Amino acid sequence: METGSPEETGIPGDELVWRGLQPALVRVRRLLMVLWAAVLAVATALLLGLLVGPVWAAFALLPLAFAAWCWRLLGRNWRSWRYAERADDLLISRGVLWREETVVPYGRMQLVEVTSGPIERRFGLATVQLHTAAAATDATIPGLDPAEAERLRDRLTELGEARSAGL
Repeated sequence: METGSPEETGIPGDELVWRGLQPALVRVRRLLMVLWAAVLAVATALLLGLLVGPVWAAFALLPLAFAAWCWRLLGRNWRSWRYAERADDLLISRGVLWREETVVPYGRMQLVEVTSGPIERRFGLATVQLHTAAAATDATIPGLDPAEAERLRDRLTELGEARSAGL
């Protein structure tokens, strides 16, 4: 967890507590990437080996080289995701090359969902998705511990109801 200084947040006297994602998320993404690269490598080797010739089957190494390169990129992407709860809104920050920071005011939240597919459940992960009045500002926080995802959902729903009561 990181704590942002008032200079970082732009709000005097406000200290942000940034929370990151679970390490299991990067393991899941790397596992899926390796599986897809292996399937693609085998398919490429078989097709090129049978149709063109065995020398061309060496091109099956390209998906494996690409997977090795993506291994590091997935780790960098995972480290770039973080979120912070403030008094009036939720901040979600992500991105390595193109940094993106989303601010979701609690009063604008219409629906907070917690989802967990079969692979996510196997690795003990959940995703929180926030729906707002404007479709362009829907935000997602993947790779959370299920207990943290439920806590965040309950807190955001409570704060959203309290803030929207005055609208």
